[in-house]
Amino acid sequence: MAPRAPGGRAPLIAVALVSACGLVYQLIAAAIASYVMGDVVSQFSVVIGIYLSAMGAGAWLSRFIEKDLAQRFVDIELVLALVGGALAPVLFQAFAHLSDARAVLWLSVALVGVLVGLEIPLFLRLLEGRVEFRDLVARVLSADHLGSLLASLAFPLILVPFLGLVRASLSAGAINAGVALWTTFLFAPLMGSPGQIRGQRLRAIAVLVIVAVGIALGDRMVPDDPGAF
Repeated sequence: MAPRAPGGRAPLIAVALVSACGLVYQLIAAAIASYVMGDVVSQFSVVIGIYLSAMGAGAWLSRFIEKDLAQRFVDIELVLALVGGALAPVLFQAFAHLSDARAVLWLSVALVGVLVGLEIPLFLRLLEGRVEFRDLVARVLSADHLGSLLASLAFPLILVPFLGLVRASLSAGAINAGVALWTTFLFAPLMGSPGQIRGQRLRAIAVLVIVAVGIALGDRMVPDDPGAF
């Protein structure tokens, strides 16, 4: 008998966490763009449009991932932790040193959107067979939307006031890396040999360390004259 994915609330908590991180990245990109270029309505509209389109592309691309779904999910989370975590520092530096950084903004948003779009389809496939399909979809999508709601409240009330945009971005990356590490325990029966699991855990820990160093150095990643924005 093939190993089965876990049931219960733990996978749904993971879904809510990755969904919250995805929305945080989107809000960070839109906020930085509006600070730098003004015209808040246009910047939020463009960023949201690119992000949602990229998520759709990521969901479509997920159909080509056919093997080792748990390992690929961990890989995606680790890449997202690095790319999403670096989103705010990269955008601040790009706007500070390039005459026109819109291409960097749009490409960064698109890349993060594709990675986020891969997450939920893979998670649905990992959990497939545990519960009836309609219940699975309802539970996963409910957790996904709950995570978005929590992020939309935490972003203006907690993350930006207490952490700032750079550390908020890196903290979301730390959560993605933490979910990747948690997944190696949560889906251990699907993760392959003990050596493969150990390797995935070491990679997740390494990414967590990198992101933690970034959080500690957060202020140094902002241009010398942030007031120019």
